[in-house]
Amino acid sequence: MAHDVVLIPGDGIGPEITQAMRRVVEATGVQINWNVQEAGAGVMDEFGTPLPQHVLDAVAETKVAIKGPITTPVGTGFRSVNVALRKHFDLYACVRPCLSQPGDGSRFCDVDLVIVRENTEDLYAGIEFDEGAAEVEELSQLVERSGQKTFAADSAISIKPISIAKSRRIVEYAFEYARRCGRKKGLTAVHKANIMKATDGLFLRVAREVAANYPDIEFNDKIVDATCMGLVQNPNDFDVLVLPNLYGDIVSDLCAGLVGGLGMAPGSNIGADCAIFEATHGSAPDIAGQDIANPTAEILSAAMMLDHLGENDAANRIRAAVSATLDEGKQVTGDVRRAQTGSVEGAVGTQAFADAVIAHLA
Repeated sequence: MAHDVVLIPGDGIGPEITQAMRRVVEATGVQINWNVQEAGAGVMDEFGTPLPQHVLDAVAETKVAIKGPITTPVGTGFRSVNVALRKHFDLYACVRPCLSQPGDGSRFCDVDLVIVRENTEDLYAGIEFDEGAAEVEELSQLVERSGQKTFAADSAISIKPISIAKSRRIVEYAFEYARRCGRKKGLTAVHKANIMKATDGLFLRVAREVAANYPDIEFNDKIVDATCMGLVQNPNDFDVLVLPNLYGDIVSDLCAGLVGGLGMAPGSNIGADCAIFEATHGSAPDIAGQDIANPTAEILSAAMMLDHLGENDAANRIRAAVSATLDEGKQVTGDVRRAQTGSVEGAVGTQAFADAVIAHLA
């Protein structure tokens, strides 16, 4: 069976790492009908936006996309193309597995975590008012009338909405993920409810209510700062973590640092009707076009995509081939080579790394 997938190469190193990813996926024998769509800085002159409507239409039709990193041009009205895609398709669950790889250069060798981050609200909802805006004065008066301590007149304001419905759906998604993937150590809801009693308190209350429906999965909760300390001391104490948007962004990058950095960390953004897969790192324009970027995160994101498409055997073969290539250590990119030996001597390029992965596909 062939699968229709939108491929958004992106900019910077995006075209290089997506080319490597595409070659690896095709080498598995899975039939993909790639619908290549351009987005980002390179289309601004032609369309006046980094995210043209026809790209959105293509993703809406296939309901599955994989993308390279995209640099959002300054002054477009977009906070970022990634955020625009998540909002347009209501991709409410950001899922980032963090799994140790051979020679990843980290302090730990057996990390196996999954971060499930709510993707649509919290401080990242984008409800902000600049210092001096009339709304700031109105909000100040509202706060004062409520009997709470008001804020300085020269403040800028961000509003943090946390809803019952969106908290419930992300926690339910995390529990279903843990059950489906056989995660053994359970699920941790991460929060700051000791201080943010209304917003984070709501998130925690809903998480506890949902947990009662999953007695087969161990549940606990932990304050976000204590979680960060625990992760860097002993990441094996954790398994699946579910977090509101801002904490999820920070903690997912922290966990990526436990497994060699963002170059090793795949990601997906999942909605009820659509899924977009992507490496979690940036576009690295300083090394674009040099064939030195590490495509591991993009290739592993493709493995997540194949799982989503029901091609689990091919997905597992890709993960095994990546691990074998890194473990062998003979055909790895410069960042990995440096982590393994302290020098980039003997490193290979982006496409040569993909060749090695392809050679290891069983």
